[in-house]
Amino acid sequence: MVRFWGAGNSAPFVFLAVAEFHFWLLWYPPMRVALGLEYRGSAYCGWQTQPTGCGVQDRLEAAIAKFLGVAVRVTCAGRTDTGVHAAAQVIHLDTDIAREDQSWVRGVNAFLPDDIRVVWAHHIEAAFAEEFHARFSARSRTYRYLLLNDPVDTGLMRGMAGWFHAPLDMAAMSAAAQHLIGEHDFSVFRSAECQAKTPFKTLYALDIARQGQMLVLSVRANAFLHHMVRNIVGCLVYVGAGRQDSAWLGELLASRNRALAAPTFAPDGLYLAAIEYDQKFQLPVFRQRGLWGMG
Repeated sequence: MVRFWGAGNSAPFVFLAVAEFHFWLLWYPPMRVALGLEYRGSAYCGWQTQPTGCGVQDRLEAAIAKFLGVAVRVTCAGRTDTGVHAAAQVIHLDTDIAREDQSWVRGVNAFLPDDIRVVWAHHIEAAFAEEFHARFSARSRTYRYLLLNDPVDTGLMRGMAGWFHAPLDMAAMSAAAQHLIGEHDFSVFRSAECQAKTPFKTLYALDIARQGQMLVLSVRANAFLHHMVRNIVGCLVYVGAGRQDSAWLGELLASRNRALAAPTFAPDGLYLAAIEYDQKFQLPVFRQRGLWGMG
């Protein structure tokens, strides 16, 4: 023991061991925290951060920075466009500052504007922390479009629902929608500004339901192109209004020519409604909080 702690060749080794021991005590991997969000997108230029600070991401990162006292960057599951809403957005961030889950919810909400809310927080289990990614771990995404089908436009849900004045044939729309199920090249529904590496996406389901005068169109896929859902809605409205038959959507898909499709429908009624992840991440379930039963 005297030789171990004494001078000579052993001293640097002991010093290094002690230094490494203290380093281990002071440093540990940051925690990965997931947050569930809902927001009304009418006042924002989409999710993504912008130089003008008009994105939902800008407001969220500013609120978290005030809550933690340090700047952070967040990553989302789906980048919603200008005017598009979210009932089930998921984001993740890394931090070495410990906070309870409920503290995250209440603390961040205290610094957010009234139209953005954190509805749950969850610390990813250490074994899966590096594996979980809000965007790349998502198995599927579901968007829903609320379309008021009535002669008179809405006052109550202005900015929260799309509108079409003439009667729509739901049976024809549902028949047309079946042409889109499966893996396809969705170039015909892709905007010119789309930055996706490939137009091939897999659409798992496209359902249309009526609740009174409101149509609810639900679209679930592995991923979406820019404006893809709004362009699909526009084409389905053409079919429902009798401007095209149900077979037209299949022909349109095969053409891959955006110029042949209907105009892009308004963003007002579009909601990011669900994100699917592997159960091993144990993310909380979004509670049904909307009057129209989205969740």
